[in-house]
Amino acid sequence: MNPRMQKNHSRIWPVRVLYIADFFSLIFILFGTLIVRFGFSWPKSFSTYLVGFLIATIIHLIIYFFGELYEPSPRLGARLWLPRVSALTTVAILIDATLALVTGYFLMPRGNLIAFGILSSLGVTFNRWLSRKFRTKRFGNPRVLLAGSKADVELGQEHLLACEPDVIIVGSIENLDMLPENARQAGATDVLLMSAGALGKIYPGPLTELESERVGVFQRIIPSDTLLGLKRSRQIAGMPFIALKAHSLPPSRATFKRVLEIFYLIIVSAPLVLVAVLVAFYIRIRAGENIIYRQERVGKFGRTFMMLKFRTMAENAERQTGVIKADMDDSRVVKGLDWVRKTRLDELPQFINVLKGEMSIIGPRPERPDFTKEYERFIPGYGRRHDIPPGITGLAQVNGRYHTDPSYKLGHDLQYLVNWSPILDVQILFQTIWIVISRRL
Repeated sequence: MNPRMQKNHSRIWPVRVLYIADFFSLIFILFGTLIVRFGFSWPKSFSTYLVGFLIATIIHLIIYFFGELYEPSPRLGARLWLPRVSALTTVAILIDATLALVTGYFLMPRGNLIAFGILSSLGVTFNRWLSRKFRTKRFGNPRVLLAGSKADVELGQEHLLACEPDVIIVGSIENLDMLPENARQAGATDVLLMSAGALGKIYPGPLTELESERVGVFQRIIPSDTLLGLKRSRQIAGMPFIALKAHSLPPSRATFKRVLEIFYLIIVSAPLVLVAVLVAFYIRIRAGENIIYRQERVGKFGRTFMMLKFRTMAENAERQTGVIKADMDDSRVVKGLDWVRKTRLDELPQFINVLKGEMSIIGPRPERPDFTKEYERFIPGYGRRHDIPPGITGLAQVNGRYHTDPSYKLGHDLQYLVNWSPILDVQILFQTIWIVISRRL
């Protein structure tokens, strides 16, 4: 296996194995605690316990998945798995207990619940330690390229040689202009940026390229960086680093976000349909036929789709003007429909786009292809907002105005990607509702 393929597989292979390892570990612990407590004279049949144990195991694996335990993990930097695994296991145990209280069906003997929680936390943590050992044995030690000033690189070398004897230093560079090519030539699995001020030189192009090749990139944290409130730092050879990613929302969190939004749609489907029908009837009276307007927008990963809206402008409104942004008091808006635009009720058909997976309820607002191409030329990292499906509303919409500069909107969009959580989505939803009620632009 050549070094590049070896490097790529070394960052994927253990993640696949962990699903299987965790499954059998949880099953083993469940039956083990049962045998320790009752021997082989069980109060219920084997098949009864097997079904309950399988349900409990699936619940735990789902929680671990959404808790990002199966995302590829950088090889450098010690990570304390036990606190995170214990927190997620506690959530899973509470779900087990709630299910038993609501249905009266116990997935395991009640006396085994606490023991299972403790032992499963230890077992799942052990699997991650063991996978790290197997990965090193199978694919070799991490190969590190140091980048930065001569003094910073020399300091980094001293620390790595003293504290990380298993790490192989494959080279060093001062100029970051050819960073991806330098990393390929050196066969590096990871890059350590030792000096401050490197982010502007590697983002977005070089960082995206390195991430696509599954090369880990780490920026050393200097004392002043602590003023930024950085979290999840990693200790590498006694030096603090933060792992850099060109794409900030991992697949597990994106899947969780999608599940939650479908859940929200189910809850509010009845009032949404009622309001949509009333608005459609009103628009039919004011604007005539063809009440649905289809417009090409840029979606996830830069793919285009047809976004749906209630038509509030005259038909073929861009025939004379071409592709332009709407003004606050746009003369093309049909008389009597300006309030529909101000209250965002013209966006209601986009919930169909959400059901189709083309959009999210909350996310970066989709732009038209012509505008997107222009922004990508002048705004570094603009394409990163396409990591997830675009949203009907978003952080930029509730914190800005319609004509807020695109670069400022991008800042809000990227903050949303980095800090996404269900709580943040709920906050944006309530802010959006208030904006609709107050008819704020």
